[in-house]
Amino acid sequence: MSLWKSVLAAAVLALASGSSALAARTDLVLGMVLEPPHLDPTAGAAAAIREITYANVFQGLTHIGPNGEVLPDLAESWTISDDGKVYTFKLHTGVKFHDGTDFSADDVKFSLERAMAPDSQNAQKQLFAAIDKVEVVDPATVKVTLKHPQGSFLYDMGWGDAVIVSPKTAATNKEKPIGTGPFKFENWAKGSSVTLVKSDNYWGDPVSLDKAEFRFIPDAAAAVPAMLSGDVQAFPTFPPDAVSQIESDPQLKVVVGSTEGETILAMNNKKPPFDNLKVRQAVSYALDRKAIIDGASGGFGQPIGSHMSPSNKAYVDLTGKYPYDPAKAKELLKEAGLEKGFKTTLKLPPPSYARLGGEIIASELRDIGIDAEIIPVEWAQWLDQVFTKKDYDMTIVSHVEPNDIAIYSRPDYYFNYQNPEFNKVIEELNLTSDEAKRIDLLKQAQEILADDAVVGFLFELPKIGVWDAKLTGLWENSPIPANDLTQVKWND
Repeated sequence: MSLWKSVLAAAVLALASGSSALAARTDLVLGMVLEPPHLDPTAGAAAAIREITYANVFQGLTHIGPNGEVLPDLAESWTISDDGKVYTFKLHTGVKFHDGTDFSADDVKFSLERAMAPDSQNAQKQLFAAIDKVEVVDPATVKVTLKHPQGSFLYDMGWGDAVIVSPKTAATNKEKPIGTGPFKFENWAKGSSVTLVKSDNYWGDPVSLDKAEFRFIPDAAAAVPAMLSGDVQAFPTFPPDAVSQIESDPQLKVVVGSTEGETILAMNNKKPPFDNLKVRQAVSYALDRKAIIDGASGGFGQPIGSHMSPSNKAYVDLTGKYPYDPAKAKELLKEAGLEKGFKTTLKLPPPSYARLGGEIIASELRDIGIDAEIIPVEWAQWLDQVFTKKDYDMTIVSHVEPNDIAIYSRPDYYFNYQNPEFNKVIEELNLTSDEAKRIDLLKQAQEILADDAVVGFLFELPKIGVWDAKLTGLWENSPIPANDLTQVKWND
């Protein structure tokens, strides 16, 4: 071959290699509104923890899929006893944690017992309340015996709060999470981003991405240029009020899906005057859901009248229980002895649905004589003051956990709501596996919450995803808080 042909062939090969490299992009930057307080999903309530770690770093016995289905995960299969109380899980073998430690049934026993313990920091301890004992049959088999049948047990084990951790690293997972998933933790630049990289010793199907950076962008003003410039290639939960600024860009894809995020105006049911049913009802009548949805979610939210996603089979449309009626609201305040209204506070966490919705709601409350002082708080402050210490009058937040209506039965939950009739329905629900009966009980529970006007039910938080049109595999809906990257890849 002559010299010039050799050079030409080398040049062609180089160009081909370059094109191949461009086509095989394996890095991704995702935008997130909130930075998590830490990275241990078994020790905190913040959804942002799971949005980074679920299915990527940590895995459970089961896995919730993109449509809310229960799938095998660390457990490859299971059997259930005839009485519905004994679950025997057959575990995958050859699984390792990111530090090289072998995974076995001992880790499952440790994780479940840790979550059940009296001093557990798990934000969803009720998921494990039905467990009587956990037994290691052999390294690849674990038997879980329940105190009573639990119809949702396999689903519950797929929550981010039920992931399996190693006893060697459980204490340090908040800052340096170690799991069994396809991605391992690399770095957390506080205030900026968390970076994950592909795990070399992953036991399951290989993932396409080598690196994923979760970048924290708290406001729409920064999110829009980040997406338009390509600096961020995906924003799985994009600020609704900013969609109009990017939807015409042909290089970006806008996908509107559903979530499990019941957005509520929470009221402290033990704190006067919200301990008075008439006052809570007055607040509910003062809420113009359409105005709130238009202003706080860009018109994408779906109105709700109780704590249930409209996509759920058991959903009851109770939005007509408290139609927007300021005159009725004023009448109820008068009956409660508060004809002249009262002053209160409204603590608002950072998400735009809360900050924007709070301004609208405060105006609507003023129209009926309630002077609500707006107090902006950061997410860590909200978790400490509102969620933990119950130091608040009113607040706005989306509860994104799936099928979580039972939170209203918890004796020390931040709503400070107690109703034996509601608790009885939830107790029966926990013992019921028959789907038709479960749906009936869930409908009863929704009715009770609406009757008691426990909170002001606003709308179901929409999931508005924006990402590069060449990306596939991101979840369109959000049955649980997660940015599952296991199927994500770049296409030509």
